[in-house]
Amino acid sequence: MTIMHHRGYEARIDFDEEAESFHGEVLNLRDVITFEGTSVEELKKAFIDSVEDYIAFCRERGEEPEKPFSGQFVVRAEPRLHRQLAVAAKRAGISLNKLVTGILEKEVAD
Repeated sequence: MTIMHHRGYEARIDFDEEAESFHGEVLNLRDVITFEGTSVEELKKAFIDSVEDYIAFCRERGEEPEKPFSGQFVVRAEPRLHRQLAVAAKRAGISLNKLVTGILEKEVAD
C-alpha cells in the first residue's frame, strides 16, 4: 500500500493489475473522494484535482470543506480504567494525554 499527501489530505493507493491502473481514496475524511490514473503522473494529477474539486464544490455550496482530522477526539472509558490510567500517568511523571497517546501509537505502529 502506498500513501500520497496533498494539502493535509492523505490517500491510499492500490494497483489493479488486471485493469493496469492505480486507484486512490482519501482516508482522513468522512466524505468519499476517489481518483484513478494509469501512470504515476496521471495518478498524482488526479489526486490533486480531486482534492481541489472537492474544496471548490464545498465552497460553491457555501460549506466549509471537511478538514483532515484535527488530532483531538473524545474517548469514553469506565471510571475504573480512567483512574488506572491517571495513576499510571502520575507514576510515570507524564500527563494522562501523553500516556494514552503513547499507548495508541504503539498499537498502530508498523
